[in-house]
Amino acid sequence: MFLARVNGVVVSTQKVASMTGHKLLIVEPLRVEPNQRDRLVGTGRSFVVVDTVGAGQNELVLIVQGSSARLTPETEKLPVDAAIIGIVDTVNVEDRTIFSARA
Repeated sequence: MFLARVNGVVVSTQKVASMTGHKLLIVEPLRVEPNQRDRLVGTGRSFVVVDTVGAGQNELVLIVQGSSARLTPETEKLPVDAAIIGIVDTVNVEDRTIFSARA
């Protein structure tokens, strides 16, 4: 699993029938800033993921990849490699809150 920020939407009018009705989002994985460990920073990579929880633009989300992405009721029969399985409320590192959705 990894943390990522939603930064875009993919619209595809031509796709396999099983993917009809599933929202596709672009996310950038995040990591804890290695020196100060006081914030999350982007990795510079992007992924297309299936949204199973109703995430929106700029939200921090929890992602699974590979076979884990097909273990949700929404994705068990889909040809997917990455899925959003949660919207993050807070991230704490070394007894410090480095992300809060309320801030």
